[in-house]
Amino acid sequence: MTPCPDEATILAFGRGEGEPSVRRSVAAGAAIVCFSGDKLLGGPQAGVLVGQRESIGACRRHPLARAVRIDKLSLAALEATLALYRDPQHARAALPVLAMLTADPHVLAARAERLAAATGGTVVAAVAKVGGGALPLLELPGPAVAIAPGPIGADALAGALRAGDPPLIGRIQDGTLLLDPRTLTDAEAELAAAAVRAARG
Repeated sequence: MTPCPDEATILAFGRGEGEPSVRRSVAAGAAIVCFSGDKLLGGPQAGVLVGQRESIGACRRHPLARAVRIDKLSLAALEATLALYRDPQHARAALPVLAMLTADPHVLAARAERLAAATGGTVVAAVAKVGGGALPLLELPGPAVAIAPGPIGADALAGALRAGDPPLIGRIQDGTLLLDPRTLTDAEAELAAAAVRAARG
C-alpha cells in the first residue's frame, strides 16, 4: 500500500491552528494516532491508524478489528488518494476539497464576476467556514455572489435551488442568498447561473 504522505504535502489538510500534525504526534511518542481518511486527506470515508508496529499489531488482533475493517473498494480508493499526494500540484487539482481550500484568490474573483454577470448578482466580500471535520474553526475569506431574491424572498429562492436539477445550495446572510464560487468549478458556475435563472423564472 502507498505510504502515508508527509504532512507538508497535505497542504491545507491535517492540522488547524495549533493542532499537531500526524507525523509530529507519532514523532512525539504516541503509540497510535487515529485520523479520518476523508476529513484529513479528502479521500473515502475511512479511519486510519498509524504508529508503533506493536501497537498497530495489537489493534489488528483485537476482536473488533474485523467488524470495523475497511472494505476493499474503500481501501482501493484510499490508496489512490494517498498516491495523489506524491505530486502536491496534482493533488490540488484532483481532490475537490483540497482544490476548494487552496483555490487561487484571482481565480475565485474571476469566477465570482462571471457568476454575478450571468445571474444579475453582486460580488461581495465574504467569509466561508470549513465547518466540521479536521478544520472546524478555519475561516476562508473570499468573494461570494449575492443574489437578490426578488419578490419570493431568500428562503423560497434557496428552497427552489435546492430542489432543482442539479441542486444548488447557497447560504442566507442578512436576508440575501450567497453563492460561494469556491465550491464550484468554472463549468459548474455556468450550471449554477442557469439554475438561478430557472428558479427565478
